Amino acid sequence: MQDRAPMSIQLFHRLISYLRHMKQLPPTQETVSSTTIATALGINDVQVRKDLALVSDKGRPKIGYALKDLIVDTERFLWTDSCRDAFIVGAGNLGKALVSYKNFAQYGIKIVAAFDCNPSLIGTKIGDVQVVDSKKLANLCERMNIHIGVITVPAEAAQETCDELVKGGVRAIWNFAPVNLQAPDHVVVRNEDMAASLAMLARMLDESLMKYGM
Repeated sequence: MQDRAPMSIQLFHRLISYLRHMKQLPPTQETVSSTTIATALGINDVQVRKDLALVSDKGRPKIGYALKDLIVDTERFLWTDSCRDAFIVGAGNLGKALVSYKNFAQYGIKIVAAFDCNPSLIGTKIGDVQVVDSKKLANLCERMNIHIGVITVPAEAAQETCDELVKGGVRAIWNFAPVNLQAPDHVVVRNEDMAASLAMLARMLDESLMKYGM
């Protein structure tokens, strides 16, 4: 079984949803099956069974999987069994919210420092995460071997921030600024356009109201 083999984005998202569901089950529950997961998440049972077969070969007919073992195997398959440190740049409202979010660690990510250019924020803390001067970003990325950066700065500062992260050796960037970043081919960039997502939600709401006449 190739635990570390490449996987499609669709498979990754399905496995993340399975893992989230399993972690929310009562601690007294000992087993879980593809059928119960499929029913809970509204996914085709055959698909869930195929996905879990990639993750673990410990399933038993009519019983399913030992819950704790399947969680461990799923985390290992998704590479979330080990934690990667990340920096976040922009300690405003969104940056503070992301730093304060406790569930990143469940998926193998730990934000270890935040950066900002605002003198009133530098030296303060968000929980137990220190806010550092943005001038030190590239240097600390390199010294601490940081490969993941999160950008929550205004649009006009996003490209410069991206350049500094790349300069420091970052290989993956999660971008919340409303701008298309220019990054080398070896750097993975994931853009989150929250305004567009909200506009799409409003459009879907309008279509739903028209369809069901509510």
